[in-house]
Amino acid sequence: MTRADAFVVLGATGHIGSVVARTLLRDGHQIVAVVHDEAKAVDLKSAGADIAVVDLGDTQALRATLRRGRRAFLLNPPAPVTTDPNAEETRTATSIAEAVGGAGLEKVVVESTYGAQPGDAIGDLSVLWSFERAVGAAAIPMAINRGAYYYTNLDTLLDEARHGSIATMFPAQLKIPMVAPVDLGLAAARRLTGPLDDVGVKYVEGPEAYTFDDVAAAFAKMLDHAVTVRTIERSEWVSSFRRVGFSEPAAQAYARMTEVSLEGFDMPDDPIRGTKSLQEYISELVKERTSAR
Repeated sequence: MTRADAFVVLGATGHIGSVVARTLLRDGHQIVAVVHDEAKAVDLKSAGADIAVVDLGDTQALRATLRRGRRAFLLNPPAPVTTDPNAEETRTATSIAEAVGGAGLEKVVVESTYGAQPGDAIGDLSVLWSFERAVGAAAIPMAINRGAYYYTNLDTLLDEARHGSIATMFPAQLKIPMVAPVDLGLAAARRLTGPLDDVGVKYVEGPEAYTFDDVAAAFAKMLDHAVTVRTIERSEWVSSFRRVGFSEPAAQAYARMTEVSLEGFDMPDDPIRGTKSLQEYISELVKERTSAR
């Protein structure tokens, strides 16, 4: 493998990075798959990927890995909610951005989020805003994909849905742009292999916006019983997060992120549209979890 042939993919065993990696391999490209646990990358290695086990907080090691490719997909992994995610994710984002500087890449694609904005510890919104800016300081062609609300955030609701209800901090009838990780990965792979002048911010969402009433209906269809929605009051947000294992800093940050999201932010006029619907995702989730029981 020569550098001119290779693409470096961070988070290559995760929801989005794995799709980027497999799409590139399917299309005949060479990749360096950056992972934390080599045991989870057996399938990628079998498919022809070069596996690099790198601590993203090790700037020098990451820069050396980035030098093995000509373009890179950059994703800042989420920190455990039992920690202080803002501090941990800021640390890795800073390390990744510093590693990009001096790596000699010709283009990068940065995975970010709808609503990314400056602020004081507002979860992904502020961390990924800073990540975009820090990577941009390397002054190389940079494409930014901001993803809508991930369907994967709904995974934890399945057990509740089995018992007939789901709880959310969003109003039940509020339409929210949502997206499947596979569509985020496909969009990133396209921009990563696209022309050098395909840069700047683009937004990625699913085929349409959905409400949590729609989420409940999707679960109900698969579980064959009624599922209702309970909206958690603002005064209960932090305690709700704490009850499911969030640290105090994590609970506060996620509550602020939810509040900012409900206040609203600029929405794109012409987002990149994925194809996987909410019902398709929920159907796959229920079938997978049911077969694993």
